[in-house]
Amino acid sequence: MTELPRPAPAHGRRRKHILPGFGLTLGFSIFYLTGLILLPLLALALRTVTPTADYPTVGAVVGHVWQTVTAARAVATYQLSFGLSFAAALIDGFFGLIAAWALTRYQFPGRKIADALVDLPFAMPTSVAGLALTQMFAPNGGWLGRYVPAAYTAWGILIALVFVGFPFVVRTLQPVMAGLRIEAEEAAACLGANRWQIFRRVLLPALRPAMITGAMLAFGRAVGEYGSVVFISGGNMPYRTEITPHLIIIRLEEFDYAGAAGLGLVMLLVSFAIVVTVNLVQHFTAPRGRTA
Repeated sequence: MTELPRPAPAHGRRRKHILPGFGLTLGFSIFYLTGLILLPLLALALRTVTPTADYPTVGAVVGHVWQTVTAARAVATYQLSFGLSFAAALIDGFFGLIAAWALTRYQFPGRKIADALVDLPFAMPTSVAGLALTQMFAPNGGWLGRYVPAAYTAWGILIALVFVGFPFVVRTLQPVMAGLRIEAEEAAACLGANRWQIFRRVLLPALRPAMITGAMLAFGRAVGEYGSVVFISGGNMPYRTEITPHLIIIRLEEFDYAGAAGLGLVMLLVSFAIVVTVNLVQHFTAPRGRTA
């Protein structure tokens, strides 16, 4: 039996991809990342060291920026913005998991309406959301304000941040839940596992990456939120309900562009550090494949 000759390898020829358009898509991705993300961030950083008429030297403008970003009022806004955003992300992660589970696993009257309402914070302007929440939780005349007077307090800001970040968690978890095979849960139940053990050992490991991703998206949305917070916070009172984005707006209205850029750079660096930390924790705690 004769063996068919094998085709000689094509030396020096570039390997072709199954799907065409690699060069075009890679070029567009680099253009997008560079032109719409990296360059604006670089411009923000350069603005904090660019001399102005009021601060004619690099040392003078850097000193002014440092004084602005380390002032007691600015530090208070950092604590409020990042603290409430982190708390809102945790709340969204918990209740978003429950909502995604109910919408994915169960059939009930009004399910499609409830699923559509999840996207309402995406479609609703943030200023409208702020007005609606203020009308609900205002201490004088609000529907729930007489019982829960959350408007014009930090609790009201937390409610607004939970509202705008909730869809990110639900929409991130739903596709993952839809792809889970129920056979694994049935096998665990046949082996004697109770419901809590099935959730903790079978479902949670598969849902954890999506939960973390959705919570981080909600956190990023909450950190930069302004429209809804500016109404329910009662004017962003310094040291009480003032968030960092509102302080940036104040610096811009005062034509202090270097100070505003410095505050924005601080928010950018802190947010980036939190995202990197969460990704590292997720990477090192992810289950590894076992080799035989």
